[in-house]
Formats: sequence, C-alpha cells, structure tokens
Amino acid sequence: MTVTRTESRLRARWAAAHAPAAGVPRWARLAALAVPLAVLPSSVWRIASWFFDEGVRGQRGDLPAWVPGWAYLVFLSVLSELFAFTAVGLVARWGEVFPRWVPFLRGRGVPPMAAIVPAALGTVAVTVLWTTAFISQARGVTITGEELSDDFPTRQGAWEAAALYVSYAPLLLWGPLLGAVTWAYWRRRRTPR
Repeated sequence: MTVTRTESRLRARWAAAHAPAAGVPRWARLAALAVPLAVLPSSVWRIASWFFDEGVRGQRGDLPAWVPGWAYLVFLSVLSELFAFTAVGLVARWGEVFPRWVPFLRGRGVPPMAAIVPAALGTVAVTVLWTTAFISQARGVTITGEELSDDFPTRQGAWEAAALYVSYAPLLLWGPLLGAVTWAYWRRRRTPR
C-alpha cells in the first residue's frame, strides 16, 4: 500500500497538531487520550442497539416526529465523542495556541481560564450525570425518578443487559479523567509566583 504525498502531509499535520505541549506529563497525555476511549463503548452500543434491538427501533421518546431515531443516536454518539475529544486539547499544542484555521484568533495564546473553566464545569457535569445515572439504575429508578419497567434495560435478555452495563460503565471514568487532565493543565499554565 502506497502513501500519497497528500496522505503523508495530512498525517504530518495531524501529528503536529496533536503533539503534546511542552511540559505535559506522560500520565496526563495518557489520561487525555483515555477520555474519548472511555466514551466510545457507549457510543457504539447506542448505535448498535438501534440496528439490533427491534424494541429500541420503535421507541420515539420525546423526539419530534421529523427526527429519525437512528439520526438522533448517531448525532448523540458523535457529539459525545467530540466533547470527549476536547480533553486532548488540554495536553496538545492547540490547547495553548489557537490553530491557524480559527478566524481572528489564529496564532494567539489561549487564555488559560478559557480552557480551565469549561473543562472544570464539564468534569463536574459528567461526574454528577453518570454517577447519578448508575446509582439510580442500581436503585431501580430512572435518572428522573421514574420506576424502571421489568423489561429495562433491554427486551432481549441477560447477555444484552450485561453488554449494556459493560458499554456504559467506562463513562464513570470520564469525569475523573477529565478532572485530572484539567488539574495538570492548570498546573502547567498557571502564572509562576
């Protein structure tokens, strides 16, 4: 398999854009890369459940009639991965200097608090969300307090329920990993005293 010049240029640009910034500890880089990987199993499960579970395919929930169920699940999965991928910005160069493609800001330094505040709020949000979801699930209620039906979480059986829990359990790591990476970013970018 030959690599064209365009492909090699794109790979070089990708590597340069996502190379760790100066002073990033190895553990923080690994934690940042682990965040999108922790979100990935639930995204795959979400999409796969629509294709393989007839009961899920027929559910509409609170979606408007014009939104296809599969489009919502794909959108939600892609959006989750995009949010998770922002953790990489806390260890990459583009988290310290705006990339060339950002109009009006290209090449300027990213103010540390412009990254720290949203990352800290995201840490709290995903930690509370997924911890609450798992605790309420264990208590037999939904996150909104409604009692779970007998056929929740799947209509298929124990193996499918086990796959669901295995797919969603890594989401419990999202908040702590993001928090650790945010703390490392704050330490690295704080003004020396």
